[in-house]
Amino acid sequence: MPMIDVYATEGTFADKHQLAIDLATTVMTIEAVPNIPMFRQNTAGFVHDLPTGDLSNVDGDTNYVRVQVLTNTGALDRDKQLAVVGKLTDLIAKASGDPTIVDRTWVLLTEAVAGGWGLKGHANTNDELVASARAQIAELQAK
Repeated sequence: MPMIDVYATEGTFADKHQLAIDLATTVMTIEAVPNIPMFRQNTAGFVHDLPTGDLSNVDGDTNYVRVQVLTNTGALDRDKQLAVVGKLTDLIAKASGDPTIVDRTWVLLTEAVAGGWGLKGHANTNDELVASARAQIAELQAK
């Protein structure tokens, strides 16, 4: 149930809502989690516009994008890490209409510690998240 945050100078993306959907869908697909409401409703993308001048590297360049993906611990093995970074970078380029932005897109993969993933007012461990998912799958199958 990743949270994906994108930070870029305002005007970088024409359709931020579609980008947020595409980011969330892509990470959920790469994670290969079950397509159940728990994951669909709690995997989300946030696109943050930064005012001109609020972003800079050492040289003063301002046309960078930072993508931060927060997952529960162990959600992404090495192959999935590579896939997330590559696919999200591609989505950023497509959404910006600037294929050269791939050279200026930073993707940070961050894992929440056990108990550091809050959902419905509860700080969940990985085991608790798995148990919740299994319960929802069983409930859906019983219908």
